[in-house]
Formats: sequence, structure tokens, C-alpha cells
Amino acid sequence: MRLDGKTAIVTGGARGIGAGIARGLLGAGARVAIIDVDGDEAAHAARQMGAKAIGLGGDVSQETEAARAVEEVVGRLGGLDVLVNNAGGGGPHAMESAGNPFTNITQAGWDDALAVNLRTAFAATKAAIPHLERRRGGAIVNIASIAALLPAVAIPAYAAAKAGVVSLTRSLALELAAKHIRVNAICPGYVWTRAWEMLATGLKMTVPAYADLEPRDVFLEVVRRGTPLGREQTPEDMGNLAVFLCSDAAANITGQIIAVDGGITLGPMSV
Repeated sequence: MRLDGKTAIVTGGARGIGAGIARGLLGAGARVAIIDVDGDEAAHAARQMGAKAIGLGGDVSQETEAARAVEEVVGRLGGLDVLVNNAGGGGPHAMESAGNPFTNITQAGWDDALAVNLRTAFAATKAAIPHLERRRGGAIVNIASIAALLPAVAIPAYAAAKAGVVSLTRSLALELAAKHIRVNAICPGYVWTRAWEMLATGLKMTVPAYADLEPRDVFLEVVRRGTPLGREQTPEDMGNLAVFLCSDAAANITGQIIAVDGGITLGPMSV
């Protein structure tokens, strides 16, 4: 599964899942542009990944910013073959988007969750499509979440946004099929990221069984209890699947929603 000669964009690629995907694409031979709201972190990550990576700042929840960043990548790298919509997580009002009860959520928190986790996919994809069309084909991979597939009482705004990513994936796959642009989504399970560190810290404070554990150990306990395969998922797991979905080996795969979760979605979420 090689991507030699291909150019890819990974949004939110400075760390975590996005960085794992960027490393995977680079390892398969692609040139990779990391677009991140933190431009300094994007540039630093790109330097760490080698000469075939570039990093630039851009808030892809804003349509004009997404368009500017994509145009800059195309200008510097000469075209676009792959878009990975990974940008997401929590914004400035993340704590106001938590539910349980649902009435705790503020309008700012709700809007923040949708902007960071769904509007990012809209804006970046809209900017990328004309460039993919010029290549007469390409691949889009959207990063959703298992929260889109199961009830998520604690994080309903995030889950709703990621469910929107799932729906958008299917709609775009049908629209763009005639242009040979394939669109698929990955739903990560339990991956140790900054968002999970925050969630684990909250669980430590509210669940007596976790009170004496460090956040990382809280996370590993959640993994042990809730994952049939018994192990955490990693950014490299997501990178491996993204490489496959962007390669010619997946030439006949589009509109698919694939959970990389160790079997979590075989039963109810334990968080």
C-alpha cells in the first residue's frame, strides 16, 4: 500500500491521532501538509517528521481560513490527492458541552462542539474538492468517533457532531463517486489523547473507584473494562487504516464507516 507521488492534507495533525495519521501517510511515500490551529505546533511536528512534511497554521472551522490554508498547500506542493479531516476535540467552551444532565449544556458549548468537530470537515472538504477534481480522483478520510455510533450520555454534543461527520461521509461518497473521489470515515475507540486525559481527570474526580488512580491509569482501567480485545487503540492504528483507505488497495471502497475500537461497539459504552 504505497502513496508515492501523492500529496495529502491532515487537519489537526500536530499531535495525537492526526500526527499518527500523518506519520503513516509519510511512511507510505506521500508528501504531507499538517494544518493545525496551532501553527507553531504544526511546524514543529512537520520538522520532526522529515523533509516531506510541512506544517502551517489555520483554523479550519472557518471557511475562509480553510480555503486559504488549502490553497497555500496546493501552491507549495503542487496539488492535492488526499484530505484527512481529523481536526476536532474540544474548543474554548468544551466544558459547557458536557451533558449528564443534558440541561447542563449551554448554547455556546453546543455550538462550539459542532464547529470544532463538524464544521471543520465541511470547510476543509469544500476547499479541497476542486483540487481533488483536478487530479481526476482522490480520497477523503473523515475522523469520526465511536461516540457517533453509541449513546454517549456524558458528551452528547460531541457525539452529535461526530454523528454528523458519519452522515456527511455517506452523502459526500455518493455525490463524489462519479468524480472518482472516495470518502470514508474512521471511528476511533479509546485513544490516549489530550481529550481523554481531560475526561479521565473528570472521572477520577467523580467516580470513587478511580479516585486514587492517575488519569492515565483511569484511562487504562476504562480500556480494560470496556474493550473486548483488552488493549487501547493508538494513533498508529488510525494511521494504518487511513493509509489503506487512501491507497489503490481500497479503490472500490467508499461511503464506509469503520470502527477501530477493539470491539467496543459490540456492546454499550462503559463511560
